[in-house]
Amino acid sequence: MAIVSRYIDVMTSRPGEDAGSGAQAPPLDDVDRAIVAVLREDGRISIRALAARLHISRAGAYLRVQRLEEAGVITGYSAVVDPQRYGYGLSAYVHLKIAQPAWKPLRARLMTIPEVEHAALVSGDADIVLLVRARDIAALRELVLNSFQSMPEVRSTQTVLIFDELGRAPLGARPTGAAGPSPGTQRSRR
Repeated sequence: MAIVSRYIDVMTSRPGEDAGSGAQAPPLDDVDRAIVAVLREDGRISIRALAARLHISRAGAYLRVQRLEEAGVITGYSAVVDPQRYGYGLSAYVHLKIAQPAWKPLRARLMTIPEVEHAALVSGDADIVLLVRARDIAALRELVLNSFQSMPEVRSTQTVLIFDELGRAPLGARPTGAAGPSPGTQRSRR
């Protein structure tokens, strides 16, 4: 019920690998990019339907998807959840200033906190920006004051409330005005 659609995480590094480690993205052709675009729209599409949509053989589609997974271009398949319907109606960006070089030990700990949906090491005034989801303002206050600010590596925080989200567009595409991802289908991947 809370699941709106499925999507593909697309990154050039493998899970757990430091994005700044110099990992090279494998060369991708137009068919690889089309496969990724379709899977980002519908991560549950069957290989048969994927092949038909792109006008390639099933074996070719299967081998390309497998190669993209092994190369770490496709890093996983996930459910996209509507945070409000899931009971996390308050969203915020929390900017952290941290002691240097605290990023590596801190990042694993941050990602164990259920309310943290995304974390990024950034340039600028803050060192880390977190996308967090909380049930309400009291839960957000608890998270910031008792979780983040109690970490010895965290020097200061700044919280920015999110009033509305524009949604997520596929890589290389501009949003079409839709506020959020389109519902997925119930087909299996294979």
